[in-house]
Amino acid sequence: MKETFDLNEYIMHHMKDSHEWHLPFLPTIHLPEFLSLHGLMVILSALFLILLFGVFTRKNQRVPRGLTNLLEVIVIFIRDQIVVAHIGEKDGRRMTPLFCTFFFFILTLNLMGLIPFFVTATANINVTAALALITLCFMIFGAVYKNGLRGFFKALTPSGVPVPLLILLVPLEFIGLFVKAFSLTIRLFANMFAGHIVIFSLLGLVILLGFVALPSVLLALFIYILEVLVAFLQAYIFTFLSAMFIGHIYHAEH
Repeated sequence: MKETFDLNEYIMHHMKDSHEWHLPFLPTIHLPEFLSLHGLMVILSALFLILLFGVFTRKNQRVPRGLTNLLEVIVIFIRDQIVVAHIGEKDGRRMTPLFCTFFFFILTLNLMGLIPFFVTATANINVTAALALITLCFMIFGAVYKNGLRGFFKALTPSGVPVPLLILLVPLEFIGLFVKAFSLTIRLFANMFAGHIVIFSLLGLVILLGFVALPSVLLALFIYILEVLVAFLQAYIFTFLSAMFIGHIYHAEH
């Protein structure tokens, strides 16, 4: 009996995490139990960024050119237009490395998932949750370190609100910090996961229906190009919202 093609299984096979990495013309790479394929992508992205900023860029150039100039422009934009604009001059300059890491790390993970035989680690909610947890820690512990415990709870207290209402509002404001981190988690995960689901669904139609579905390949190519834009956009949005959330709790008076 001829085996029927299961489109759902085909999609999930390409989306789910595993301990096997299938590369063309090479034997299947079996990863150790403690390291999944998405975890490997995280490590490869980190190594790539270390090489990019530590080896390939030329820090001794009096006038930056080429790749060094491009990276410097992006870093300055993140520092001035995102971090300093929301967190302030002093704290913004000190925290710029964190937000540059957010942007370049997420961007690398997003783009790596568009390379054939690689996978998108940001389509794993565990990865996006870990990134959002860093933001949450700065929102809570960073604010306590900067403003003290009293200043932290003062930032959760809306001005001009009657005291009896504060019993309800302060816990809600505190829960709101976790909601913001959750929104960062879901937004990045859902956008990267959904885009790849659409691409594999369109390609799966060709296998399922044959030549009749060939036009879906062109549509998949269009979605693929759109995913490149989404990769940059989602890295920017995560970085921007993280700076805005942290800046709001650090400088609640504004």
